[in-house]
Amino acid sequence: MSVLAQKRTTSKAEFINTAHRIYVETLNFLTRLSARYSRLVAEPVAKLAGEIIDHAEKANSIFPSDPQRIELRKAHLLEARASLMALDSRLTHCYLVMMENPEGCFTTSKGKTVGAKDATEKLDKMAQSLGELIDKENELLKGAVKALAQRKRS
Repeated sequence: MSVLAQKRTTSKAEFINTAHRIYVETLNFLTRLSARYSRLVAEPVAKLAGEIIDHAEKANSIFPSDPQRIELRKAHLLEARASLMALDSRLTHCYLVMMENPEGCFTTSKGKTVGAKDATEKLDKMAQSLGELIDKENELLKGAVKALAQRKRS
């Protein structure tokens, strides 16, 4: 039997799904960089997004059954959060670079560039969406670490 969306609770492993969404949206965002900046910036930023997924998956694969496993799981969650914070900073730099020439970030289906105003709006929406995902992931990771601390005490 299915549960209505408003009645569902957040899964304890939701941080993994959010990490995957961050990775996909980060790559989509990075594809908007011009080729001259992309060569310099895209790879390390994409790597940070990948690190979030890697550490989230590693943390989720460790069942916290004893103190050593609790600490190992916590370490991976903290690494995921550290990568998340670094990604947030790097994406801000990418956004600032893109805002120097927003119309260069988008083309129409016919190959023409999009106007500066429309391009700025699109970039703002993309950055807003990614920022909200990063905030959500941060809260989920902090919640997972807090739950581990409570588990360790009991």
